[in-house]
Amino acid sequence: MTKCKAPQAPAAYRSHDHEHCVANALLRADAVCAARGARLTPLRRRVLEIVWDSHRPIGAYAVLDILAASSEGRVAPSTVYRALEFLLEHRLVHRLESLNAYLGCPDPESRHGPQFLICRTCGNAAELHDGAVAQALASDAAQLGFAVDRLTVEASGLCPSCRAGEAPA
Repeated sequence: MTKCKAPQAPAAYRSHDHEHCVANALLRADAVCAARGARLTPLRRRVLEIVWDSHRPIGAYAVLDILAASSEGRVAPSTVYRALEFLLEHRLVHRLESLNAYLGCPDPESRHGPQFLICRTCGNAAELHDGAVAQALASDAAQLGFAVDRLTVEASGLCPSCRAGEAPA
């Protein structure tokens, strides 16, 4: 199996070593938080792990349900939302507006305006980084006098597996 690494096709749409993918995301989160002087508490780390558990966006209440079913026990919704806000602030996850859900960020070290391809059949989502898309939107916005402070592009469609009629990974 291949490992998660750019610039390959996004992991959500290819076969890969998912355990390595999650472990790598957690190692990067540790490094990012250490470099920024931020504290990745055990609960924040566990929430990040849950978000990374698949390449499907996950809502806060689904995270809450997983925590409740595991050894963490019952956690207040506000605690999960605070953990997700921390992860967003440190660019370890993205929020997909159209789904009101979260997805792990494969490049938390850089500021970027990601684009997402969301499969409407299996729910997998892939993050892309096309600077030309971000630049085109910023340029058009500037011509209209609009100042973009956050950019997220979400496209819905069918992933390669669903297009081929295969069972999603």
